[in-house]
Amino acid sequence: MMHKHTQKSLVAAALALMSASASAGVNFDAIGPHEYNLPAGGFEPFNVFVQYASVSDDDKAYDADGDKIDGPGTRTLVGISKYVRFWTPGWAPKIGLAYEILVPTIGVRDKAAGTQTSGIGDPLTGFAVWYKPNENATLGFQSFVHIPVGGEVSDTNWKSNTSFFWDFRLPAKFGFTGDAGYLYQTERVSGFKPGLSWFTNDRFGLRVSEHVEPFIGFDAEYQDGNDGAPHSWTIDGGVGVMFHTFKNQSITVRYSTTLDAVSRVENDSLNVRYIYSW
Repeated sequence: MMHKHTQKSLVAAALALMSASASAGVNFDAIGPHEYNLPAGGFEPFNVFVQYASVSDDDKAYDADGDKIDGPGTRTLVGISKYVRFWTPGWAPKIGLAYEILVPTIGVRDKAAGTQTSGIGDPLTGFAVWYKPNENATLGFQSFVHIPVGGEVSDTNWKSNTSFFWDFRLPAKFGFTGDAGYLYQTERVSGFKPGLSWFTNDRFGLRVSEHVEPFIGFDAEYQDGNDGAPHSWTIDGGVGVMFHTFKNQSITVRYSTTLDAVSRVENDSLNVRYIYSW
């Protein structure tokens, strides 16, 4: 069993959510190698702050035939600040619970025109619940709602984001963490209603030392066509390193790119995550 403070440092606070309009990446694609390596029930309540940052160049895209074409030529910058409260309910001491609040900040730059649109995006809030069948496995469920009260960069519609998640600590200091779920969206102010999206995110890491853990990641998403918009899908791959800097802090850096896609902007992004627990 890990020391309590070590457990806290491994908690990546369940999810990192990015609006589909703000990023070419897949839903939840900011997760890291220990995203769902959560403590067993019976722990003392604690808090986690997470800051995510992503820079993506949208110079290329994939058309309906899967051929690469010129993209919108924009640069998208996303920052997400997240607070999470973790606790164990008295009526179920073997269960872990978490409640989260996330506030995104989004900037979209037109590199050719030299203009930028930026502001506070639609905040998200929701919960996670999990159970550990043994000390090396975590199984859980999480659900979030996007509230359309952001500024110019708001998607102007409600969203429901629900998924199952898992984490397995494997022999030889390997680890596998991931999730799979769906995103449902209501009609936007413009009258357009996006189709239902299905997604999965997977991270495979190797703890090569006390402080360094390189990893590879795969993200995939399929979105139904609707209201004249075609169906789309993407498979992204990435590499990164998680730095376990202190017992209650970590920094993760990852590069992600599109491996294959249809009717999607190509993902070409650098992603950073900072975690602090107390």
